[in-house]
Amino acid sequence: MSVQYYEGIGRRKESKARVRLMSGSGKFVVNDKEAAQYFPRLGDLDSVLSPFSACGQEANQYDVNVNVTGGGVSGQTDAVKLGLARALVLINADWILALRKYGLLTRDARIKERKKPGLKRARKAPTYTKR
Repeated sequence: MSVQYYEGIGRRKESKARVRLMSGSGKFVVNDKEAAQYFPRLGDLDSVLSPFSACGQEANQYDVNVNVTGGGVSGQTDAVKLGLARALVLINADWILALRKYGLLTRDARIKERKKPGLKRARKAPTYTKR
């Protein structure tokens, strides 16, 4: 007999997170590390766990297993948060309104803008010299 889980995929910038949520004892593992160890920055773990509080659920009711790749710390944090919110919606569709109210189901589409030819970066132009 296999264990049933709910899967949500979150993306942000260059990060992709696959979140698997199942009922359990509250174990939160990110890339084979404890979540507090993987997100040591102040406020990151609270941000990742915000979908639970938006739904009025306790994080210790579920086991969460996350596989996250690419990007940096803030991109991965937001990708995991989106994936977790999407997985919670699969458990109970009534939570959609609560999650949407806090903006947790909206994918942040902002990505790095490409560099244009003739410019130093995406928008920074070389210094103009008259002579």
